[in-house]
Amino acid sequence: MGKPVVLWARDAGLAADLADRRENVRYLPGISLPEHVGIVADAEPALATARIVVVAVPSHGVETTLSPLVGAFAPLTTIVSATKGLEPRRGRRISELLGELLPGRPMAVLSGPSFAREVALGRPTALVVASAEPRVAQELQRALAAPAFRLYTNRDVTGVELGGALKNVMAIATGLSDGLGLGENARAALITRGLAEIARLGVALGAQPATFSGLAGLGDLVLTCTGSLSRNRALGRAVAQGRPLAAVQAETPMVAEGVRTTASAVRLADQAGVAMPICLEVGEVLFHGKRPAEALGALLARDQKSEEEAYRA
Repeated sequence: MGKPVVLWARDAGLAADLADRRENVRYLPGISLPEHVGIVADAEPALATARIVVVAVPSHGVETTLSPLVGAFAPLTTIVSATKGLEPRRGRRISELLGELLPGRPMAVLSGPSFAREVALGRPTALVVASAEPRVAQELQRALAAPAFRLYTNRDVTGVELGGALKNVMAIATGLSDGLGLGENARAALITRGLAEIARLGVALGAQPATFSGLAGLGDLVLTCTGSLSRNRALGRAVAQGRPLAAVQAETPMVAEGVRTTASAVRLADQAGVAMPICLEVGEVLFHGKRPAEALGALLARDQKSEEEAYRA
């Protein structure tokens, strides 16, 4: 028997359907919800007694979803962000936003290479739980771990969070490359240079370089850029094949976080004075109608550089 868990569904009809079917037909069809998972349509009673609250809302909806509920959270509840994106209005990391909404509470971030379907199926998964307070990360490590769900702790919240958000942009880039049929060499180059780009911005914003070699950096990047379940890679492939962005987004209920994150990343890079050419070209394709082949050609035409300049150019 697992620990008691309450799942909040904002839509009362969906909550009733989940409770009745014990299955989320829309997002995780074919996977049964464990009996110890309760389903509620009213979050406030559950929040009042929750010791740990995991926030897995898409980045653009975190503020509007949680703002009406801030008074319902217990004073010492530990807040865990599992959202892999940036708040689109100001480009804030989600833990920063949650810290503003729910000040004074223990805060952590859960990230790393994980497709929800495989986690739900009980397949082996290793993630990172990051908190500025080591005690908080260690408590969550014990509370959330399972036989096939291994957690590592980390104090670099900034690096873990940026790695989880920015890898989605790189996955769109590899999808564009795959959609154009440019081959596996090109994909590997984009992943590698994408990692350098993510680390460059991360270090400029206070992250530790080593974080980007770990699960929340390289691990999540590789999975999202190559995995068959990657929504962001699939979106890039579809756009490269001539599909309008709006049509691609409309045909699935799942959110490809990389689209909004691209705009935030370009803005953050400009503010920090950091070169992020892959993010910039992805933004040109998504928002300004640049042809994918032209965007990838622009990357190849950049001045030759030393690979040792990873954090500077």
